[in-house]
Amino acid sequence: MRYCIVGAGFSGAVIARALAEAGQKVLVIDERGTAGGNCHSERDADTGVMVHVYGPHIFHTGNERVWDYVQKFGDWVPYNHRVQAVAGGRVFSLPVNLLTINQFFNRVMSPDEARAFIAAQAQKIAEPQNFEEQALSMIGPDLYRAFFRGYTRKQWGVEPTELPASILKRLPVRFTYEDSYFAHPHQAMPRDGYTEVVKAILDVPGVEVRLSTRFEDLDESFAHVIFSGPIDRYFNYEFGRLGYRTLDFERFTHKGDFQGTAVLNYCDEDVPFTRITEHKHFAPWERDKFEGSVLYREFSRLCGPEDIPYYPIRQTNEEAMLRKYVERAKATPGVSFVGRLGSYRYLDMDVTIAEALDASDRMIAAIREGQSLPAFFVEPLGA
Repeated sequence: MRYCIVGAGFSGAVIARALAEAGQKVLVIDERGTAGGNCHSERDADTGVMVHVYGPHIFHTGNERVWDYVQKFGDWVPYNHRVQAVAGGRVFSLPVNLLTINQFFNRVMSPDEARAFIAAQAQKIAEPQNFEEQALSMIGPDLYRAFFRGYTRKQWGVEPTELPASILKRLPVRFTYEDSYFAHPHQAMPRDGYTEVVKAILDVPGVEVRLSTRFEDLDESFAHVIFSGPIDRYFNYEFGRLGYRTLDFERFTHKGDFQGTAVLNYCDEDVPFTRITEHKHFAPWERDKFEGSVLYREFSRLCGPEDIPYYPIRQTNEEAMLRKYVERAKATPGVSFVGRLGSYRYLDMDVTIAEALDASDRMIAAIREGQSLPAFFVEPLGA
């Protein structure tokens, strides 16, 4: 019997190819009509701009195995991501860096002076227990209120005190004028879009791809199922629905250049959207070819039953429910859960690919040794 992989995003595609190259037959299904998952991209018919249909995805990594892997399946063009932010009627660069600090406080400080100044602003919290405490201990109340409090409430729909400190730990504070959003050595965009990369990964003998197909509608037997959809959905929400945020996009076009950058965050809480993304700036090597521009205003809200889940919230009060699903999964033979939704963890694209490659190695070794596959290759409760 062949293996069934639910989800034609990066997790599913990487694992499918590895299994096929190891001699296994694989069926990959996705309920959408396109491959690529939330990374799906396509050219806008009217403007020619490559659009990140489900919101922007920026590839960045320090993992050499991942970097070598993705280069096999497309032409990757260097891309240095920068983010600007509107707060209090002024524009600043993010992440918080020396220019942001000097602009915000109307000072001219050296790196050492700024470091000491921010240390004096920061509150002494030995072990921050939530997002707000982490922010106050890193940058103090003024920068926190300007750049993070309102934006976070809009993005997550809860008070920052209800979110884990780990969310903010991913964002650096720099005491130089370096304004690149990411610090990884490899940062790039696929010239022809992410969907073509995923399709190339899936283009291997032994893999059948069946789009517009729900797992719940399949009536076939499989050697094993690798599920990259929401773990609570697989068990028909037996213990309740885990919390996710979803995004609504207000798409509009503009003749010329609307904002001069790919991403402009709106930090003030009285602005209903979190950011505006201008998609031709995600491909600077070709943006001047296009007279028109495609933009999204992003609105974040709680994910409902019919919505696309984007970000697992992972509030403290959800841990008991998640634990029940993890225990249920471990007691259910014949299925493994992978990816952001399957393991209910926030994952960057390169981490998703790295975990799929590692899971593939372990699957193939287990199959060759006649062992059963585990429910998880990365423990969800350990994140």
